[in-house]
Amino acid sequence: MIEVKNLHKSFAEIHAINDLSFEARNGQILGLIGHNGAGKTTTFRIVAGLLKPDKGHTAVDGFDCRSERLEAQRRLGILPDVRGLYPRLTGREHILYYGRLHGLAGEALERRVDELIDRLGMGDFAHRRCKGYSRGQELKVALARALVHKPQNMIFDEPTNGLDVTSSRNVHELIREMRDQGRSIIISSHIMSEVSRLCDHLVIMADGALLMQGSPEELLRRTGRATLEDIFLAASATGKEAAE
Repeated sequence: MIEVKNLHKSFAEIHAINDLSFEARNGQILGLIGHNGAGKTTTFRIVAGLLKPDKGHTAVDGFDCRSERLEAQRRLGILPDVRGLYPRLTGREHILYYGRLHGLAGEALERRVDELIDRLGMGDFAHRRCKGYSRGQELKVALARALVHKPQNMIFDEPTNGLDVTSSRNVHELIREMRDQGRSIIISSHIMSEVSRLCDHLVIMADGALLMQGSPEELLRRTGRATLEDIFLAASATGKEAAE
C-alpha cells in the first residue's frame, strides 16, 4: 500500500502540493489525475524518495519514504513520464542493470529479463542500442526495468503514451493482472478512456490540492457530469468551483 498524508511541498513561492492525502490500497488501481502542474509528478517524486516534503508523511508498505527510504524503494516500481534511457546500452542491458541494482543476479535475473522481453513484445529490438528507439520502444524498456524486481507497488506515469493500440491493450492487461495479484497501483494519465477502463478509485488534484476522490461511478453521480472527461476539463479550467 502507498500512503500519502497531509503532504505539503513548495518551491520558493510556488505551492506545488497543499495538504494532500490519499491511500493506494493493495488490489486496487488508483488514478491520480489533474491538469499539467497540478502536483502529480511532485507527489510521485516524494513517494519515490527523490524529494523531501515540507510537511506530511508518505509510506510504502508501512516504510517511511524519508526515514526508511531504501526499504520503501525496494517495494516500489516506477514508470516515469520521462523515460531517461542510456543511448549506448541495449534494451536488454537496461533491464539487466536495473535488476542488479535491486539485488537480482544469475539465472534468475536472466529468466526474468527474457520473460519481460517476451511479455512486452521487445524481441525485435531488445538487443539494439537505445539510440534511435521510437517512443513506444523507449516506453517498453522503461516499463520492463520498473517491473524487473516484481515490486508490490507500482506507479505508472502516462503508461501508454506513444504505444499503438495492441501494445496499449497489452499494458492494460498487465496492469489489471498486477491488481488481481493484490498489488497496489497508481496511474496518472490524461487519456480519460484509459482511466475509466482501468481505475477502481480516482484522486483528482487541482493546484496541488485534493479536489475530490471516489470511484468513477461515484464521482459521476456526485458531480452530475456525463463523463470523466467532463470532470477533468472542469477541474482543469477553473479548479474546485467548476468541478463542484
